[in-house]
Amino acid sequence: MSQILDRPRDIATPPAARRGRPGPVVLATLSVRIDANAERVAFESAIEAGVALVVANMITMPSYPTTLMLAPEFMTLPHEEDLDEVRATAARAAARGVETELLRITSRRPIRALLELVSERRAGLLVLGPEVRLISRMRLRAATRLVRRRAECLVWIVPDG
Repeated sequence: MSQILDRPRDIATPPAARRGRPGPVVLATLSVRIDANAERVAFESAIEAGVALVVANMITMPSYPTTLMLAPEFMTLPHEEDLDEVRATAARAAARGVETELLRITSRRPIRALLELVSERRAGLLVLGPEVRLISRMRLRAATRLVRRRAECLVWIVPDG
């Protein structure tokens, strides 16, 4: 017969919170601006949990071998990512008092790199929120499928994902 452990009702912190500080909220996009709903979910989650926000712009590495060797900073052309809008999202988070970190990660497999980032940072929540009008439906579905299968934390994906 199993036993029930009765705890006093006036415990200040629940047992799960005593184990350690919760991980950050990761707000990720795929080289496009971030959806407004995803931004709201990530900001509110980070504020409510009292954790940092990591804004990750996951960029697919183009196959320009010479550019990669000689000038990696010019590997992604300005029209291939929406950097100013992603920076604006990070600035809005910081203005709301959220500790914010902006990362631009270039990889041949950006979703696998995102999952590695989530694992390394021990994220508590991953918000995958690219603006759906600016990304192909097939790319978003493939990313969604991989994230749902392999993420080691809670996941919120932009609607229609």
